[in-house]
Amino acid sequence: MSANNTYRPIKIILSGGGTGGHIYPAIAVANKIKKLKPDVEILFVGAQGKMEMTKVPQAGYKIVGLNIAGFQRKLTFANLMFPIKLLLSLFKARKILIDFKPDVVAGFGGYASSPIMIASTRKKINTLIQEQNSYAGVANKAVAPRVNTICVAYEGMDKYFPKAVIMLTGNPVREDFINLPGQKEVGQKYFSLNSELDTVLVLGGSLGARTINEAMIRNMQDWIDAGVQVLWQTGKLYIKEMNKRMAGFDDDNIQLLEFIDRMDLAYAVADIVVSRAGALSISELCLVKKPVIFIPSPNVAEDHQTKNAESLSSRNAALLIRDKDAIKHLVKVTLDLLKDTDRCAELRENIEMMAKPNATSDIANEILKLA
Repeated sequence: MSANNTYRPIKIILSGGGTGGHIYPAIAVANKIKKLKPDVEILFVGAQGKMEMTKVPQAGYKIVGLNIAGFQRKLTFANLMFPIKLLLSLFKARKILIDFKPDVVAGFGGYASSPIMIASTRKKINTLIQEQNSYAGVANKAVAPRVNTICVAYEGMDKYFPKAVIMLTGNPVREDFINLPGQKEVGQKYFSLNSELDTVLVLGGSLGARTINEAMIRNMQDWIDAGVQVLWQTGKLYIKEMNKRMAGFDDDNIQLLEFIDRMDLAYAVADIVVSRAGALSISELCLVKKPVIFIPSPNVAEDHQTKNAESLSSRNAALLIRDKDAIKHLVKVTLDLLKDTDRCAELRENIEMMAKPNATSDIANEILKLA
C-alpha cells in the first residue's frame, strides 16, 4: 500500500530465451504465478528473432525483445559486434526497468537474460535466477554474486554459486506432465496409434539432432521388422531430408513429425522414450515416469548433457548411449529394453524417485516472496 492507500499490483519481469530449455520453464512459472496471484503484471524480456518472441505471446504474455546474440567460440563478425549489441541491450534493459518498475526480476538463463539481469542487479531490484543444468551457464554465473536467490535442479551447485542463496527446487515444467495416467487412450487417438503395439517416442529437440535422426533412418528396416510404432520428432532442420530418405520404406507405424505440439500426449502413449539430455527434458521425464534412453549431445558447454544423463544412469534411473555409439547401438538397445519388462519397471521406479513435482510452485512462491 502506498501513502494514499492506492493499490498497485505486483510487477514481475521474467527473462530467458534462445532455446526452449530457457523459455518453457519461464512460461510454466508465469502460469503458476498467475494462479497464485491473478492480478500480477508479468512482462517477458527475450532476444529479438528467437523463438521466445512467438512462444511467449502464444502463452498469453507480453514480451520485449533485445538485440542481443550469443558469443560464438570462434572469430566471426557476429563476435566483433557482440560488445556493441550488449551495450545497446543494457541501455534498453535499463529503460525497460524504468518504464515497467518491476518489484522483482527473474532470469531463466541463456544470453537473452544477461542484459536485464545485469541492469536489475545494478539498480538493486530483488532478483532470482534459475539454473536448469548440472553445469552452470555463463549468463547465470555472471550475475550470481549479486542476486537474492538461485534456484537449482542439481545438488553440488555451490561450486558455481554462493551457497547461502541456493535453493534446490528442481526444474519447472508444465502441470499437464504430472497428470498423464488417464491420457494414454486420448494420446493414441490423437496420434492415430494402434493400442495393441508398443510405442517408442524419439525426440531430438525442436531443431532436431542429426545423430539421433541418422540412427533412426540407417536402421529403419530393423524398426519396421520389429513391428513397433514410432513417434519420431525429426526437428525443423531435418524434416525434409528425413522424409525424402523415408521414401523407400512403406510402414504406417513410423510417424515423422517436425515438432510435437502435444508433448503431454506423446509422453502418455510412449512405452520407451529416446531423448537428448537437456535439463528440461530430464525434468519432464522424471515426472512422466517412463523408461528412458538418453543420447546426450556432445556439442554443448562442458559436455553438460552427458553430466545430466549420468546423474540418472548412475542411479539406475535411465540408460545412456554415447552420441558416437548411437547409430550402431540405439535400435538394439531399445528393442531389447521393450522385451525386458522387469528392467522397464525398475527404470520407471527409479526415475520417479528423482522427480521434483513441486518445482514450479516453489520457484513461483519464491519470486512472489521477493516481490
